[in-house]
Amino acid sequence: MTIRLVGVSASYPTLRVIICLKELGLPYELEPPASYQSLKDEDYIANKHPFGKTPVLFDGDFRITESRAICRYLASKYQGKHNDTILIPNDVHKAGLVDQFISYELSYYDPPLLKIVYQKKFVKNFLNKDPDPEIIKQAHEELAKVLDVYEKLLEGKEYLNGEYSLADLVHCPGTYCVYGAGHSDLWDSRPNVKNWWNRLCNRD
Repeated sequence: MTIRLVGVSASYPTLRVIICLKELGLPYELEPPASYQSLKDEDYIANKHPFGKTPVLFDGDFRITESRAICRYLASKYQGKHNDTILIPNDVHKAGLVDQFISYELSYYDPPLLKIVYQKKFVKNFLNKDPDPEIIKQAHEELAKVLDVYEKLLEGKEYLNGEYSLADLVHCPGTYCVYGAGHSDLWDSRPNVKNWWNRLCNRD
């Protein structure tokens, strides 16, 4: 049975799941919601996402929400079945470190990215307002401090956990959005971070 993914590819949480599906060689059908307002409908909240968000993944009768949780589920069930890509190592210590880096991404890396994306994409394109330069500046400074830590974490390593894993994958969509929105210097000015990002961009 084909996996169904409810979401829009322009949303980077949905894109995070799409990358995971492609890494694992899994066929899927993308189902965009009827409208942004439809996410608040009683039926959507009852049968798809209790908070009226995307993405939502259906694997047969099984439903799961939240992009990082979806990716963990997909890796746990399907990795190694359609290709040799391993996103969560079998070794308990290495798997624990993958979760650690995913937590870093959620807690420290993603929040300033979201501020920039919200201002440059949502405020401009959906609210028809000018982005707030002060919020963007503050987020840029927050992200710079985070990437200073990443520069140290990546010392002597090609990927966060040594080998490519789900820890690296979850960083990709947000980084791609902000890197191309006039903030590439944040990554390019830090050699280890720059090399890491280039490796991720050059994956098939």
